[in-house]
Amino acid sequence: MEKTPLSLRTHITIFGNTNSGKSSLFNKIIGQEMAIVSEQEGTTTDPVTKAMELIGFGPVALTDTAGWGDTTQIGDKRQEKTNKLLDRTDFAVYTADITAFDRTAYEDALAEFDRRKIPHMLVFTKSDLGKPDLKEFTDSVCVSVKDDKSIEELRNKLIKELTKTVKEEKSLLGGLLLSGATVVLVIPIDSEAPKGRLILPQVQLIRDCLDNGMRAVCVRDTELAKTLDELKKIDLVVTDSQIFKKVSEIVPERIKLTSFSMLLANAKGDIKTLSEGAKALDTLPDKARILMAEACTHNTSHEDIGRVKIPGMLRKYTGKELEFEYSVHHDFPDDLSDYDLVIHCGGCMLNAKTMQNRIEYCKKAGVPVTNYGVVLSYASGILTRSMEIFDK
Repeated sequence: MEKTPLSLRTHITIFGNTNSGKSSLFNKIIGQEMAIVSEQEGTTTDPVTKAMELIGFGPVALTDTAGWGDTTQIGDKRQEKTNKLLDRTDFAVYTADITAFDRTAYEDALAEFDRRKIPHMLVFTKSDLGKPDLKEFTDSVCVSVKDDKSIEELRNKLIKELTKTVKEEKSLLGGLLLSGATVVLVIPIDSEAPKGRLILPQVQLIRDCLDNGMRAVCVRDTELAKTLDELKKIDLVVTDSQIFKKVSEIVPERIKLTSFSMLLANAKGDIKTLSEGAKALDTLPDKARILMAEACTHNTSHEDIGRVKIPGMLRKYTGKELEFEYSVHHDFPDDLSDYDLVIHCGGCMLNAKTMQNRIEYCKKAGVPVTNYGVVLSYASGILTRSMEIFDK
């Protein structure tokens, strides 16, 4: 479980006012002094995340945050970072100091959780200092970091609530193909391929095939034609998006074809919306501003798909001068109104909550959104074919 990527973990975030005991509770749950604890307001400046195994539930990412209501000099910036975490939170733990319960702050937080459809639990901290009448908060938990029994009760309650409210992320292939299916994975080995290992989407898909009782056959594009001739039955070919057109010319029409990033888009986001968004390529104005959203940081090269290949392909496809801007990891812009199109990577480094929120932000801003695989298949004239696997 220690090797489970953050993108596949349930994200639990601890919110609350400053000095409500968030960091102390965080340290107690993870069993180590990872977050700095102090009586001074605004001690926690940046979010602190710990990947851990919550026995009885599964792999999670627990995050401590800077408190709301921070009145220090850079309090606004700290709270801005905390608010950003709402976009990727699967479950919220709201901490309230039992000796100084700020009801208004809690009700404001509850309204925000409800608006974003984030399940949550209320935890009263510092219970060793007193227990006022809390009858109206029957689902709350009272804890003290000095009382291990109360922490164990919190952990059990948390597991129960997570099991009840958090949906497991969709399988990449489960529901699309039956057990026993044969899937051919086309993995190019070029200058962008990391030496001695596969990239995360490739690893995830291989594991997904194993989880669903499917056979995964991995080949380079140079050996694809021979492999297709040798295999008697193939249910799906999945290719790296950057060689979509080349692979489509090799794979017979009778065999379904899609890409790694499109499978990720279907599992994490909304493949239908992303496929509709690709149609915006045909109506882009000259000097159109396009946001390329990348989920990870990496060194770029002359073969970089997001910074070289897609921009070059789209300029050729549209015949127009296009302007490309980039956001990396969690630095997704709050204001999308100046963009004509958003093109997102597959999002293998982001959890489903983050991807779904980004798609919703684009919809609200009236900006079409698509992703790498979808836009490359559309520009290559094979979008209809690459979407067939999702037509259920």
